[in-house]
Amino acid sequence: MNSIPPKLRAELSADPFYRVCARHGPDCDGRVTWEHALMYAGKQIQAKFAIIPLCEFHHGVGVHQDGGALNKRWNIDFAMRRATPEDRERYPRLPWHRYPQI
Repeated sequence: MNSIPPKLRAELSADPFYRVCARHGPDCDGRVTWEHALMYAGKQIQAKFAIIPLCEFHHGVGVHQDGGALNKRWNIDFAMRRATPEDRERYPRLPWHRYPQI
């Protein structure tokens, strides 16, 4: 697991989107953490679209070591749908065909 580069960390911290769990469920619990939802060439993608905010329950961390409600498929789908055309060009081997651009 890699840490988020300082420049990207500052960008995420300044964005209100990253202060609330992306799952927005009544079962949200704990502080908001940042999940690297996508991997590329065996490494976590260090890009804004690929990192999503999740509460500890939905990330399966903290007091929820049992896994909480971690749903990796949902996280991947959510991150893939957030990608810009530039992101798609930068990571051409991701399965973009499953995620039509909106």
